[in-house]
Amino acid sequence: MAMLGGYCEGNNSITQAWVQQGFQPCFFFTLVPSVLLSVCLLLGALQYACYARFSRAMEPKYIPRSRLYRGQVLLSLLLALQPFGGLLWQGVGLRQLYGYMLLYACLWALSWGCAIALLQLEHTRVLAHDRTRGHGTVLLLFWALAFAAENLTLVCWRSPLWWWALEDTNQKVQFGFWLLRYVCTFMLFILGMKAPGLPHKPYMLLINEEERDVENNQPLLTDGSRTTSTWKDFRRKLRLLVPYMWPRGNHLLQGLVLFCMALMGLERAINVFVPIYYKNIVNELTMGAPWHTLAWTVCSYVGLKFLQGGGAGSTGFVSNMRTFLWVWVQQFTNRQVQVQLFSHLHGLSLRWHLGRRTGEVLRSVDRGTSSINSLLSYIIFSIVPTIADIVISIVYFTSVFSAWFGLIIFVCMSLYLTLTIFITEWRTKYRRDMNTRDNEAKSRAVDSLLNFETVKYYNAESYEVNRFNDAIVKYQVSEWKVSASLGLLNQTQNLVIGLGLLAGSLLCAYFVTENKLQVGDFVLFGTYIIQLYTPLNWFGTYYRMIQNSFVDMENMFELFHEEQEVKDVVNASDLRLEAGQIEFENVHFSYIDGKEILQDVSFSVMPGQTLALVGPSGSGKSTIIRLLFRFYDVRGGCIRIDGQDISQVKQASLRAHIGVVPQDTVLFNDTIANNIRYGRILATDQEVQEAARAADIHDRILSFPDGYNTQVGERGLKLSGGEKQRVAIARTILKGPHIILLDEATSALDTETERNIQASLAKVCAHRTTIVVAHRLSTVVGADQILVLKDGHIVERGRHEELLQKGGVYAGMWLQQQTGDEGENKEHHTEKPQSSKKVS
Repeated sequence: MAMLGGYCEGNNSITQAWVQQGFQPCFFFTLVPSVLLSVCLLLGALQYACYARFSRAMEPKYIPRSRLYRGQVLLSLLLALQPFGGLLWQGVGLRQLYGYMLLYACLWALSWGCAIALLQLEHTRVLAHDRTRGHGTVLLLFWALAFAAENLTLVCWRSPLWWWALEDTNQKVQFGFWLLRYVCTFMLFILGMKAPGLPHKPYMLLINEEERDVENNQPLLTDGSRTTSTWKDFRRKLRLLVPYMWPRGNHLLQGLVLFCMALMGLERAINVFVPIYYKNIVNELTMGAPWHTLAWTVCSYVGLKFLQGGGAGSTGFVSNMRTFLWVWVQQFTNRQVQVQLFSHLHGLSLRWHLGRRTGEVLRSVDRGTSSINSLLSYIIFSIVPTIADIVISIVYFTSVFSAWFGLIIFVCMSLYLTLTIFITEWRTKYRRDMNTRDNEAKSRAVDSLLNFETVKYYNAESYEVNRFNDAIVKYQVSEWKVSASLGLLNQTQNLVIGLGLLAGSLLCAYFVTENKLQVGDFVLFGTYIIQLYTPLNWFGTYYRMIQNSFVDMENMFELFHEEQEVKDVVNASDLRLEAGQIEFENVHFSYIDGKEILQDVSFSVMPGQTLALVGPSGSGKSTIIRLLFRFYDVRGGCIRIDGQDISQVKQASLRAHIGVVPQDTVLFNDTIANNIRYGRILATDQEVQEAARAADIHDRILSFPDGYNTQVGERGLKLSGGEKQRVAIARTILKGPHIILLDEATSALDTETERNIQASLAKVCAHRTTIVVAHRLSTVVGADQILVLKDGHIVERGRHEELLQKGGVYAGMWLQQQTGDEGENKEHHTEKPQSSKKVS
């Protein structure tokens, strides 16, 4: 039977907190469960009261069934039962129990039982107006304190009253219990940040969400209403960053990365020795050391200070050298990200590009690429060194001075980092909202400027200015919230740093007056702490910048994860073009599920022939052109060129043999020569001019003051419609394709210009397989075959004369257009004499 001794071992008093270079176990295991139980009971009672009055039960379908949540409960139960295992060992194995052990077991079990109750409460109920996600402050604080308490035992590693020596079975068993508590509290703290037992979105947003049509209503980029942590999917984001940090295939840059890491390690060592040499100077001056010894110490100190710089290596030789060398790695990273993203955007489908908002995408790309460099710099050269300096300082002061100094630094740093993380996570939503408002303002400005002519047509300048002003006002409201929350964070950090510095300085001064430390030790402490607090004071900024960079990167990551709708199949071969025969076999296609644009369309175009597609708007004419160019993949059926399924060949080889003259020609903001040369990038100036002659625009270009070097303006606005079409034709001629696609290339032009361009197109299409989408039937009377489409079906096919004789849909369209043209001509001839009479 176990014998019950006094409350503490050796009948010591509980008031003796620090005994034999460590906390007295009796004091420690009385204080820790008391604090935890107080936090859990008092704050937990307030939370329970709030939930009792303002909460509602979550619907079962929204409650996550998570293994990690069950793990949270099991870990909490294990911790609650752990002290009873210790009691069993003490009573049965050692036959000796003390009063504090019984109290510890009871208080510890009660506190963790309270934590389990709060965990179950948050798992099943939610506050009525809560729009945040994650556990409440009480549980997070409880887990943080529990984990911090287990870390606090590390300051007692020199004390013989604790188990660190592992000299006998009892110490090994106690160490095992401590290791169990340490692992469990750490896992609970990490899982608490993830909150696996709570809905993945704020519950009040989740229950109000409605199903949206993905094709028409889903926004291109996620808005700022998200409240999930930016650290979500951190491993995935980090995997995307690592290739840019470690430049594969470039041994020179890899060597620079390693050398910069070595310089960073050298900075950590210098930061330790600078205060030590400063202390030595003070002690040698007060003790009257010889001049040569003092001079050597001063020179060593100045040399180290030169390497370190004015702050904690902020402007020193080593830091400047590392920054200079890292520029090349940074440029490599920036270039790789931008090029890869640009390539990815060009690989996305036409469907995505038709729905994009250009201004929003460009802002996301700019911020995202710049944020990658910031992330690498802050994480590698700011966060990691700061944490390393903190650990080194705790170990140094605990070993050289006293465990009290290590405890002060540990508590101050832990409190500082915890508050920084919690407040920064809280204010992240304001930063997201500011980004969203910024995107909206810039996107609105870009859209307005791109549609400058439309704005002028309708005298809408004041309307556009007011819309832009409203967007700026909304952005500035969000910007103020970001600034105000930043000020709160800075004041909190300054308060923690000031209290830590005050406590450490007073303790050090007391030890100096008691002759336990020298004056140089006080100077060492003050110098080291100020040196440590300098980067720590920036730690909040570093963390905020990392958060901001992650927020800025999120939109860019979303662009990276946009799936390519049209992809080359594995081991796709090049298209082998022989004659240029085109076949559509039972083709079905729809842009949106449930609404087919093409239904069982079949036709063939023989090599060198011209096929015309006519029909009312929305019948699927332009869709056939897009499918042949493989902007989309068919939903059913097959498209072949010379017997080869175009879905099985490489897109680049397919499009290399096809030339397109669209209805709305958009030119680059470049010279006429370069716009024509876009058909074949390596073409010479002579070949460009020959293509222009074939398109009947050479003489017109020469009439411009700058000739072929004339700038066409954005989207080619400086050229007329006919000139733009001729440039597009010249570009297609220069490409020299075997298949020509004309998508209503002349429908937007006047009759005279249309006839001139038709002559140019006839030269281009000669002896080439051609598909023409036509609005005016008079332009396709010479086609080898005409297909009449209606509601996605081919309702008639044949030559012009055959279709007129049938008297069907085509004949009706022809009669309607002829009547309209006669009416136009009659009106024109009627007005002309009246005009002449007035002039005379």
